[in-house]
Amino acid sequence: MSEKQEEAVIEIKDLVKKYKMFNRKQDRLIETIFPSIIKHKDFTAMNHLDLTIKKGEVLGILGKNGAGKSTLLKMITGVVVPTSGTLKVNGKVSSLLELGAAFNMDLTGEENIYQHGEVMGLTHEEIEATKQDVIDFADVGDHLYQPVKTYSSGMFARLAFACAINVDPDILIVDEVLSVGDMAFQLKCFKKFEEFKAKGKTILFVTHNVGDVLDNCNRVIILNSGEKIFDGETKEGVETYKKLITGMLDSNTIINKNENTVKEKNLWKNHFHINPNMITYGNGEAEIYDFGIFNSKEEFETMIDNNDEVSIRLKVRFYKDVECPTFSMTIKDFIGKEICGTNTNIQKIYTGKCEKGQEYICEFKQKMKLSPGKYTLSLSCSKYNADGNLIPINRNYDALIFEVMSKNQVVGYFQLDTKIKFENIEKGGNAS
Repeated sequence: MSEKQEEAVIEIKDLVKKYKMFNRKQDRLIETIFPSIIKHKDFTAMNHLDLTIKKGEVLGILGKNGAGKSTLLKMITGVVVPTSGTLKVNGKVSSLLELGAAFNMDLTGEENIYQHGEVMGLTHEEIEATKQDVIDFADVGDHLYQPVKTYSSGMFARLAFACAINVDPDILIVDEVLSVGDMAFQLKCFKKFEEFKAKGKTILFVTHNVGDVLDNCNRVIILNSGEKIFDGETKEGVETYKKLITGMLDSNTIINKNENTVKEKNLWKNHFHINPNMITYGNGEAEIYDFGIFNSKEEFETMIDNNDEVSIRLKVRFYKDVECPTFSMTIKDFIGKEICGTNTNIQKIYTGKCEKGQEYICEFKQKMKLSPGKYTLSLSCSKYNADGNLIPINRNYDALIFEVMSKNQVVGYFQLDTKIKFENIEKGGNAS
């Protein structure tokens, strides 16, 4: 057996899941009594999926609603049976997919701890060994000895989460549940999640929050209409997902650079480190053909002091008339997490009608109060259609790479410029 096969904890080959769809309730009964009479249509929720997940991977699963994410997780946990294909799971699975699915609403919280452990295949001794950890994590107080049907939704979720997270699984499945409860409980959830990562557990992480994916995952797959359309590096996966949810994955809508790109020698961007992996897409009605960062002396700035004011500028040429386009800039760190940004719509800047054949400059002026390090700058031109949906015209993700310096030590992402006062209360004198 190869090393790759030894590392695989989940192996999926040609996996298909179809559901029968009936127009009327009685049609289901007719087909059950008379199998030769077909009254249903097939809905394919998972379409010939191949996927291998290795031990220790933290896999982010992205996709729009109805893409097949929950169907996949339910098949891995055994809740749903595949229509065809093979699915092999090597190891104990704990799912945060349907919290409290093993609970009996008439039993107390304490009794449900035992029942959940038994459903997960734990011995009585194993349940006893982890019981106090579950109780401490859930922190429901004396409600532990009351029937769970009397719990608030938050208390129910906390106990269910605590039960699911404290069984020491080999594979943890998380589906949009790391934000249950109040802020203090959310912090405990993420801390526990980090502990699982540190132990090298295999984690399948489903969420619509791409920031959480960037923070936690080392691989991403994207599902669309039951098919896997992306499998690879996290940052690229997140950007591909953004294109998917904005409807810009069709190659016909991506700007044809050979036809539309403005070719000039004296471009601002020639003075900067342009990201060779920049992602560009849009409907082609305009093109951001030049951009740069300038200091107060109108000089090109690639090493920015976070105490100095700088200007981010972009030049755009319109190939069609566009009414009130929105221009935006976004700054990300090197793992692709969005740190800050703004746009003309947020700032209530009226851009008016931009005419075909005309060029415009948009400027964003500010101090970069960021912690020292390297960042990427993303620039965008978009518009709202009659239905109020944002339509990308030309987006340049991670277009320019720049570095921030600081004379002061910075904790976290931003320099606060805090003024601290310290004094002796009795003497009333300044010690600062």
